[in-house]
Amino acid sequence: MSHHLAAAQAGTLGQLYIDDMYVFPGENSTVFIMNVNSTITGEHSEPSFLPDARYEFKVHFDGAAREELTYRLSFEPPSRDGHQAYRLHVLDGAAASDDSASGDLVLEGRTGSAAEAGDANVWAGRIADSFYIDLSLLGMVNGAVRGGTALDLSGWNPDAAENSFTDTTVDSIVLEVSHRHPRLQPGAAVAVWCTTKISEGDDEWHQINRFGRPMLWPIFWPDDVHFAHPANTRHPSEDRAADGKYVADLISSTVAASGTSGDPDGYGHVVADQLFPDVMPYVVGTPAVYGFAVRNGRTLADNAPEVMLSLVTNTAIPSGLTPSVSGHLRASAFPYVVPAPRP
Repeated sequence: MSHHLAAAQAGTLGQLYIDDMYVFPGENSTVFIMNVNSTITGEHSEPSFLPDARYEFKVHFDGAAREELTYRLSFEPPSRDGHQAYRLHVLDGAAASDDSASGDLVLEGRTGSAAEAGDANVWAGRIADSFYIDLSLLGMVNGAVRGGTALDLSGWNPDAAENSFTDTTVDSIVLEVSHRHPRLQPGAAVAVWCTTKISEGDDEWHQINRFGRPMLWPIFWPDDVHFAHPANTRHPSEDRAADGKYVADLISSTVAASGTSGDPDGYGHVVADQLFPDVMPYVVGTPAVYGFAVRNGRTLADNAPEVMLSLVTNTAIPSGLTPSVSGHLRASAFPYVVPAPRP
């Protein structure tokens, strides 16, 4: 039975709000992580996944506009012990972008425990969030980008930076796919995004939120906490046409006011072309890094905020934080995350 929930109601649920996505190599595998329902948003309702909603990883191959592989997870209501049963379906080819397609059931499991079948390994549950940023720095960049004004960092002291995500928790889905998969083999050029969806009856599904590149929403649509922006419901293939000029103009105005480029308009359009479509590029089997020179996947340790804030302002912005600030919240082996203590 599908969970019927109006889109307006869905906007109040942190369970559908995607906080982060990561793509990186595992042990002869590719790891996909989707985090939702962070306690920092203020929208967190309960530590669980929304029953019968869809949590999907979308994979494009070789620059294709549409996904050709979808991993779809759906969850049952929490049992008395708080854990949830879930199912993983895989959809290939044209079915990967078809909400009416059921796909193949490949795995069943319960939150808090690992489940493995075929070339897939899954863990889902509540974790301590390893993301790190001082949100006061983000606020300064938001102000400049919104107003098209020069970035003023006179009040920013990187040495005094504090991680705003300390002691926060988030619900996480960790999917590890072996290189035995016929398409996710070393050398495959992919682009990944993820989405949350709810049923509106009669097998009609509504896309609520999506995520590709880190920090895009916090920088350009910081007030979109209830999924009001049209970008939430559209496909990434529509991004350039819908918001390319808007984002390019915001970047151009900020860069022009700051004097960090001799060609602000050109810079704005080049960066917008890099950011759209909003998908995460990755070459399977290669080291993942979301950095200044290379953006190829993203690890749990990458300082994505520093990279993105510097990119959109065309100036080096020291975040004052390093991966070590949350090193104890990452693991080198599956599930790569650190489960949060149960309340």
